Amino acid sequence: MTSPTATLLVSCPDRRGLVATIANFIYSHNGNIIHADHHTDFAAGLFLTRIEWQLDGFDLPREAIATTFKETIADPLDANWQLHFSDTIPRLSIWVSRQDHCLLDLLWRQKAKEFHSSIPLIISNHPDLEEIAQQFGADFYYLPITKENKITQEAKQLELLNQYNIEVVVLAKYMQVLTADFVKKFPTVINIHHSFLPAFAGAKPYHQAYKRGVKIIGATAHYVTADLDAGPIIEQDVVRVSHRDEVTDLIRKGKDLERMVLARAVRLHLQNRVLVYGDRTVVFG
Repeated sequence: MTSPTATLLVSCPDRRGLVATIANFIYSHNGNIIHADHHTDFAAGLFLTRIEWQLDGFDLPREAIATTFKETIADPLDANWQLHFSDTIPRLSIWVSRQDHCLLDLLWRQKAKEFHSSIPLIISNHPDLEEIAQQFGADFYYLPITKENKITQEAKQLELLNQYNIEVVVLAKYMQVLTADFVKKFPTVINIHHSFLPAFAGAKPYHQAYKRGVKIIGATAHYVTADLDAGPIIEQDVVRVSHRDEVTDLIRKGKDLERMVLARAVRLHLQNRVLVYGDRTVVFG
């Protein structure tokens, strides 16, 4: 698809005629809808939708779309909504510690143009992976974290995110807990957890899983919230293990899963396919 598109993500109280109302907004301005996905959460009484249309021929200028949609559609429907343009390139920052498997996977995929993004900034609490950042042309900042300096270092991290105009932070095995204050100031953070949450949350989930003799292990990518490992889930997957597998085998298989699950979650986010409501997500295919 070479023609630029616009995408609306909308959630609002459910009522009759919502699909027609939103679609007619696009039709009335000469828009051509190319994707439309809808979901109703009856328990929550919410209607959720993702609708994408071509901008060629659309008779509203880009800068007027948001204001017009808000005034004519969103406000009367009491809707939460987002507007995205396909030719806008999101800027990501990857945060890491010592493990390199998720970092390398994301950088390879970005270089192969699997991701519609740029990755100009990598931050770490250890210096080990600076060479990898240099190989892929990203700036690397080493900011060690201790209990005593955590608040100060998070302030520096926020400064860097602002300086580089970062829109999304990806924790690629960062192995640090972000403070509630940081998450409040920068809420768009994706984390990979080496467990099929909510099982085995916290530290050393593979050791916990081995001790319980589980037959499957998993990985979970989720948005970070103030509650540890409890944010809205974007993507999950599992792999079978057996009584013959040791902890090292579980870790090896888990790393493969972590790469895949994190990459899928980042791609879904970049394609504007994830709509968060409460502690849950709708992920449009």
